[in-house]
Amino acid sequence: MKNRFILGMAAVAIALTACDDSKKEENSSSFENDIKAAVEQYVPGVVYSTYNDLAAESAQLYDLLAAAADKGVEDLTQADIDAICQKFLQARQSWEESEAFLYGAATDFGIDPHIDTWPLDVEALATALSNAEQVAALEGEDGIAYASAKLGAELLGFHGIEFILFRDGQNRTVSALQGNEDHEAFSGKTVTGAQELLYAAAVAGDLRDNCYRLSVSWNPDAPQAWQERCEELEVPVTLSGSDKTYGENMLGAAQAGSTYATWQETASSILVAGCSNICNEVANVKMGNAHSGEDINYIESPYSKKSFQDFIDNILSIQYSLYGKAGATAPESKSLINILKNYKYDGADALQTKLSESVNALKECQKKGAFVDIYRDNAVQDAMDVINELDEELNKAAQWIVKQ
Repeated sequence: MKNRFILGMAAVAIALTACDDSKKEENSSSFENDIKAAVEQYVPGVVYSTYNDLAAESAQLYDLLAAAADKGVEDLTQADIDAICQKFLQARQSWEESEAFLYGAATDFGIDPHIDTWPLDVEALATALSNAEQVAALEGEDGIAYASAKLGAELLGFHGIEFILFRDGQNRTVSALQGNEDHEAFSGKTVTGAQELLYAAAVAGDLRDNCYRLSVSWNPDAPQAWQERCEELEVPVTLSGSDKTYGENMLGAAQAGSTYATWQETASSILVAGCSNICNEVANVKMGNAHSGEDINYIESPYSKKSFQDFIDNILSIQYSLYGKAGATAPESKSLINILKNYKYDGADALQTKLSESVNALKECQKKGAFVDIYRDNAVQDAMDVINELDEELNKAAQWIVKQ
């Protein structure tokens, strides 16, 4: 009887263990499936959507600037300039809202530094634009290729265009563009507004091409015209050694050929390589370099005085990544933040709180003035501190996910 009892108990124990293992396996499978669903929401809902807007807006910016250069400064109106400035700021916002996913094509193809290096080398720009032959080379469609190959990152992208379109936080005036450039770096050089517009149009064309490339390299269904332009430029748009776009690679996680071995790894990459990375850059580089005195000239968007708006849009790019949709003010049902809540991660509320506090801290800074004017203010340090706290919460959440 004793042996039978022992055998019976052993059988029960085995059955209970098998049941427990089965439950763990079921829970693990459910967790992975939910992450998969969140990533399938994130890739088109955030990445494709944002890059699509950016590409379309940068193309419109180029069209407006090219038309202005063709029209000639003498015939331009202030309404023309204001429309160009508005389109610039719209494209700029989409770019800043993409910085929570700089991993991938933006980094691998060097697109980020190519279109968003600062500070602008104004002295070099003055030299370039006072060279008649170089200015002539910037004219028309051929000027785009010349700008891309010859000008260098310190004269390309958003900040070169910003210098032409804005001064001291205001749109440039028609009268200013109808005269000669009077920035101190141009002292002793004669550069006309017409020459500046040629330069801005060429740089905008290069910006457009790189934004097309971002969309095409992620989204296999990007507009055909954008794909054809990338083919014309003969630039790679897929992962090295693969025919897959970055979007296909991420959506194919846990399958042969994907660089993401598991769905947990995919979610962790979104949170760390994407969201945490831009947190660190905003707090400790974009704001920190000037605030600490390490480099008081390292100020993003000084001519439009939109630095704080840039930073807010960077943090919102984190919000959209967590919420699963570009422009979202509340989480999508299938989103990373909801996974953290639904699976009882005890740091979910802290993460969402620090996200909100980061945006609010930057808005408080914005009320006090432009970053270029108040970069040493205590409010800047307060914003840096809370953004670093957000960074910590993002990394904790990522660590929790990979352990599940």
